[in-house]
Order: sequence, then C-alpha cells, then structure tokens
Amino acid sequence: MKQSIRVLVSDSLAPEGLELLAAQAQVVQGPADQQDLSTFDALVVRSRTRVDAALLERGRPRLRVVGRAGVGVDNIDLQAAKRLGVVVVNAPQAATISVAEHAIGLMLALARRIPQAAQSTRQGQWRKADFVGTELHGKTLGVIGLGRIGSALAQRAQAFGMHVMACDACLEPAEIRQRGAQPAELDAMLPQVDFLSLHVPLTPQTKGLLGERALARMKRGAYLICTARGGVVDEQALLAALDSGHLAGAALDVFATEPPVGSPLLQHPAVVATPHIGAQTREAQVRAGRDIATEVLAALHGQELRWRVV
Repeated sequence: MKQSIRVLVSDSLAPEGLELLAAQAQVVQGPADQQDLSTFDALVVRSRTRVDAALLERGRPRLRVVGRAGVGVDNIDLQAAKRLGVVVVNAPQAATISVAEHAIGLMLALARRIPQAAQSTRQGQWRKADFVGTELHGKTLGVIGLGRIGSALAQRAQAFGMHVMACDACLEPAEIRQRGAQPAELDAMLPQVDFLSLHVPLTPQTKGLLGERALARMKRGAYLICTARGGVVDEQALLAALDSGHLAGAALDVFATEPPVGSPLLQHPAVVATPHIGAQTREAQVRAGRDIATEVLAALHGQELRWRVV
C-alpha cells in the first residue's frame, strides 16, 4: 500500500507531517512545476505554490487530493479542482493561536512604538520622551471576521481590558456575543474603534474591503492591524490615510504582492511590517504538518474528512 500511494510535497512541511505521510505513502519533495504530477495521488502545498487550473490538469488522471497546510486556499483554483474531481482539504486550526498572538504583538508594537524605540536604543540614543505610547487597556478593538482567529484575538484582547466589537457576515449577533464581542455593522463600527484587526479571507467580496471610504470612516488616530491576506486593504488608500495623519499607524503582516519590493509602506515611520510570519511558530508548523498529513491520507482512503474545502 505504501508504495502504491505517492504524495508530492511541493512546499516546506514540518518533519512530523512528513513522517505521518511516509508511514503510508511514498513521499517526494520538490517544486510542483518540476515534477510529473500525473504520477502522484496527492499534492501538499503551503502558500508559495500556485495550484491553478493548468497545474491541476497536469495531474490528470491520477491526482485526487490537494492539501493546503494552513487555512487560506486563495492560491488554489477551487473551481478547477471541483470540475476535475480533485478534493481540496486544509488545516484551518493549526495557526489560530499563533496568528492571534501575532496580532496582539503588532498591536503592542504600534501602541508602544516598540520597533522605533528598539532601533533608537541600538543606535546609542536614549530618547524616552520621544516614545510616549498608549495603553491597550480601556481601548476599543474592532474585529472584522470573528472566525477561529478573530475569536481567539477577541478573547486575548479582553484579558488586556479592551472592549471588543466585531462584524461578521456569516454569524448571527447572538453568536458574536457568545464569542466575546459586541456585534456591529462595519460602517457603524469603524468610527468607534481605536484598533481595527482584520481576519477575513481574500475573496472577490473582501478585496479592497478597507479602501478609501472605509479608512476615512475610522476614528482619527486609530490603528490598523492586518494579519489576514494582502489585498483586503487598499494599500494606496492606507498610505494616504497615514500620510495625512488620519490613522496613527498600521501593522501589516501581509501585502497584496509578496514580497512587497519597493512598497512605500515599508519605509513609512508609522508602519510596522513583518514578512507574513503570523503562522511562523514551531507549534503552528507542527500542527499544520500533522493536520494536513492526516487529512490528506483520510481523503486518499475515502474516510470522513474534517476540513474538506471542495
């Protein structure tokens, strides 16, 4: 059985996940565009590999499963997969804690100007008066998207003494309250929050969700945090809001183009930027590897799936 099942792992995967796969299948590691996909039963990717229609066609007729070791599947052509009968599964729970903690870290970095203060101190300066910050305690956090990560963030924000508001088109108000937030429509929420954190996937509906109009509705002096997906925030509109002083700062872990070479946001003094590392913890990587390996093998064996996307 092990030799009859072949799995291509085209992006990095934790050793724990590779071991689970190798126990039941022949595992090959390497870029998908350099392999004959028609000789594999399953393909495991992260965010780097673009699983478009052409790539899926190359896997016919043998390729049956695509596993995304993480939550976002915007790099996979789901319609093509459905048309070709390829099952797509992901690992949506693996990075929940890590991304929520990173969002908290970015909030603190903005509120206390930690990166700027650290850089100044490294340069031999001692500019205490220049780095007066603000507390999270008593402030209002707005969360767009109260799924697993958004809910985990809301819980942690409450521990800081923050008031949490949230909007989520997929949840009833009662469910939002149960998850620890005050429900609100987006337009009504924006002028009330001191910090705004985004936790929605990139879809045609969310692309440019935070554009010029939405940013203008935010409270003057508010902070924006995005650890979701690049493209949800209109980066040109954000730059204008920062330049004008309407927003006090922004923390971005994701960009519309990654890496964001030449983006003026990277040089802006009010921006904290990190290289899409929300899920980059040892614990999250192990969970993602184990979860996707288990789910891919279950799909190959025709077993019940926990996280089938299509």
